[in-house]
Amino acid sequence: MPEQSNDYRVVVFGAGGVGKSSLVLRFVKGTFRDTYIPTVEDTYRQVISCDKSVCTLQITDTTGSHQFPAMQRLSISKGHAFILVFSITSRQSLEELKPIYQQVRLRNRSLRSLVSQKSLKPKTHMASRNSILAIKGSVESIPIMLVGNKSDETAQREVETKVGEAQATSWKCAFMETSAKTNSNVKELFQELLALEKKRDMSLSIDGKRSGKQKRADKLKGKCSLM
Repeated sequence: MPEQSNDYRVVVFGAGGVGKSSLVLRFVKGTFRDTYIPTVEDTYRQVISCDKSVCTLQITDTTGSHQFPAMQRLSISKGHAFILVFSITSRQSLEELKPIYQQVRLRNRSLRSLVSQKSLKPKTHMASRNSILAIKGSVESIPIMLVGNKSDETAQREVETKVGEAQATSWKCAFMETSAKTNSNVKELFQELLALEKKRDMSLSIDGKRSGKQKRADKLKGKCSLM
């Protein structure tokens, strides 16, 4: 399906089996599947309200395999926002997010450096600069949510909530625990991510209603800024 100019691209990363696809399917279709089916890459669209017009939330569910680094880099280059998912039942799945976060951070630094180059000549480089801004929107701040999924599996927990919170603090991003199985915090996850977009002056909401979190966007302390 071709991209539209008003698509807001969200990329979901995480190791295999952490529940990335389950979170996306629960949000987009309201369904949950118990069986694990490895994903190469799937893209879903959800229509949302954007001020007085309609915007499309384009969600890319990426592979949990390390065999497709080129696809991973491409997803990072096109993303407006990122959801980094680990399972609270696997400490290793949290560790595997660290290199992905570093790639997002490195990409952001590269874009900021290119955009801010004083040596750029307007006529020669305007197209290149516009292309960069089209990819990232505001290169000053990339919204990221760190998500601990499978919060319903408390007996198998390996990552305590405070550990996830500490990691998010270190990365200067927001943190939330979810359960795709019980539908806990799934809608709230995307509401929070959209609320982090205040720098783009986009009043995004789900189901056509502004949430309290979005109205308080200017007061959010969990905004993720990559420096």
